[in-house]
This record gives sequence, structure tokens and C-alpha cells, in this order.
Amino acid sequence: MVAGALHGISVLEIGEYVSAPYCAKLFADYGADVVKVEPPDGDPSRAWGPFPGDVPDREKSGTFFFLNTNKRGIMLDLTTARGRDLARALAADVDVVIENHRPGRMAAWGLDHQTLAAANPRLVMISITPFGQTGPYSDWLGTDLNAFHLSGASSRYCGRPGEAPLEHGTFAADFYGAVTGAAWGLAAVYGRARVGGGQHLDVSCAEAIAATFVGGQNIGGCAQDGKCERRTGVGMPLGAPATILPCKDGHVWMLALEPGQWNGLARVMGNPEWMTVDIFQDMYQRAQNADAIYPLLIEWTMQHGKREIMDRCQAEGVPVTAVFSIAEAAEHPHLAARGYLTEIEHPALGRVRDLGAPFKLPASPGGPTRPAPLLGEHTAAVLGERLGLDAAALAALEREGVVAKVRA
Repeated sequence: MVAGALHGISVLEIGEYVSAPYCAKLFADYGADVVKVEPPDGDPSRAWGPFPGDVPDREKSGTFFFLNTNKRGIMLDLTTARGRDLARALAADVDVVIENHRPGRMAAWGLDHQTLAAANPRLVMISITPFGQTGPYSDWLGTDLNAFHLSGASSRYCGRPGEAPLEHGTFAADFYGAVTGAAWGLAAVYGRARVGGGQHLDVSCAEAIAATFVGGQNIGGCAQDGKCERRTGVGMPLGAPATILPCKDGHVWMLALEPGQWNGLARVMGNPEWMTVDIFQDMYQRAQNADAIYPLLIEWTMQHGKREIMDRCQAEGVPVTAVFSIAEAAEHPHLAARGYLTEIEHPALGRVRDLGAPFKLPASPGGPTRPAPLLGEHTAAVLGERLGLDAAALAALEREGVVAKVRA
């Protein structure tokens, strides 16, 4: 097998839920040796599901499975002094520590960057939190959605004009924070020679969202004339057609702004006379007449299926896409052809479909090849390999409650 792009990098994850585990997953899925530390009850995401048959089982959580592929898992009770000692010993010989606990928690455990770097000056620590390690909100209680709304993203994008903003699903802020942490954490690893050692990377999920969702289309306008854009509901207000339209078997994302795209759409629709009006060669004029145009487009789309509309429009150079359901996306031939859908054998779940590598590196392909660990599955192997603990020492840790029953 070809070694992963990050082969040789060692990572210790002391995280839970989404942001730190996904950040560590990106390292693991591209070849880094990632050891995940879980408390005796396991990462809380093990309780989230979804579960087969909706029967809760901490070894069968779909969320945990996705977020923790290719990792080795150990169980340590960090509320005990001995558990913290073992975590410090493990951190003394790794390249990266990834965590997402509330600011101050790692310091209270004696696992903060300053403490760990004293024994491991080359250590890069990635801390991912909703609001960052400093500032007046740093110690606030918060989740992914708190970070998303603090950024102004929901005011800008989510919901209809004049109505309440809507929450944004799928842990967008956590995933953006995780990708940000992985990218710049890796940069810090490869930049250690330049700066003379490791660093502490402070990732605010709110700031990651603000920079990507909000900044690009708002900073210029605010700086020039103090105007900040707000949500517009479905579609774009300055050009048309640029919206989601219903069709015979679902919906399509209809985008035909440039004259060539508009004329291509007209050809697909049989060149109706109303589309040849000169003013409609301008997307701004079409936007001003959207109330008249969209019903005419819908009259046509409702006669056709979304795949047919997409295929015919794409053939004419019009960037129209069918709006697929999750079930349809899971069977989509394009994703399958790119190797983005894969299957992994799990001892509790059986053979499970999973998502492959999100970034393509042909010379050293990444992606999940091993399932997420069972709770404490690699405790004995990791503590024996990294710290030289034998069976008697592991049994003593079990009696002390530092680890639960160790899996073989």
C-alpha cells in the first residue's frame, strides 16, 4: 500500500463531539498515526446516533463512526491524577495535540500547551472552540450554532427577508473550524524549523465562519458605503434566473445569468418568444422582472424531470443542477466514479458505507480504510507501545479506575 501523505506524523486527540474529532480524522485519513483519548463513558457523540433500528448503542453510532475512522482509540479518565499523567506522557512524544474543550479545561488538567511544550518543544497544539481562547466571550458556554450566529452569517444568508433568521444545520461552524485547524495545524508542523518549535493554534469557529461565509461579500461594501447585505431568501436578488425551481420530480438549481447561458436555456426550452425580448439579455433587467419570469420558467420545469433538465441545460452550457436528496447522492455515479463513496467493515455495525477522502492526492490517496475504534479498543496496545506498560501495569490501572476494562 502507498503510504499516506501524512505518514510519520503522530497526533494525540483529546476531543469530543465534532470539531476536534473531524480535525483529527483529516490527519488520520491521510496517513497520520492518530490516538484518540476517550473518557470511561466514551466520546459523547457515541450517544447521538443515528443507530441501526434506532436502538441506542455506543458502539454503533453513525456520527461517531464517520468522525473517527482510521484512529486508534484508548480510554483514560482525565479526572484522575494518574490519567492526566499518562496523557502528558503520551503528549511528550507526538507532533500534534488536538482538543476542543472549553478554554481553561486543558490548563486545569495540566494539559495546556505551555505545560506540554515544556517537555515537547516541537509540539503543535490545535485548540478549536466556538469563540477562541481569548476575548470576552472565550469562556462563554457555546456550541456550533452559537458560533454560527455570532458571526452574522444567519443574518446574511439563512431565511426570508423580513422574517426571523434560520439556524444552519450540519455543524457548519464545527466543520469549518476543524478544516481550518487541520490546514493551519499542518502548516505549523511543517513550519517548526522556520519558527524554532511548535505553536499553539487558536481556532475560533465563529471567525472561520465569518471569514468564509460573511467576509468575502460584505467587507468591501461595508468599507465603501457602510452597507451590509442581508438574507434574501431563495435565489439571488441582483440577477435572474438564479434560484431553486420546482420540477416534475423535485427541484433544480436554475442559474443562467450570462447572455450565453440565458440563450442556451432558451434553446433548451424551445426558444419561446418571450425569452427573445431584448431587455431580457441583461440579468439585472431579468431580476427586476423576476415575478413575471419565474412563473413562466416553472411552467416549463414542471413538465420535465430534474435529471433531464440538468443534462439538457449542461449540454447547452447552462450551469443548472438537479437538487438531489441524500439517498440520491449516495447512489450518484459521479461520486462513485471519484471514489468518494467507500465501504468499511466494522465489528459492531458490519459493512458500512462511508464517505471517502474529500481532497484528492493521487500519489498518496487518503480516506478511511479502518473503522472508528471501539471504546478503549487500543488502550493496551498504545500504552504498551508508547509508554512500555505491561499487562500487570494495565491491570493496576483498571483496578484504580484510570481505565475501564481494557480490550485486547
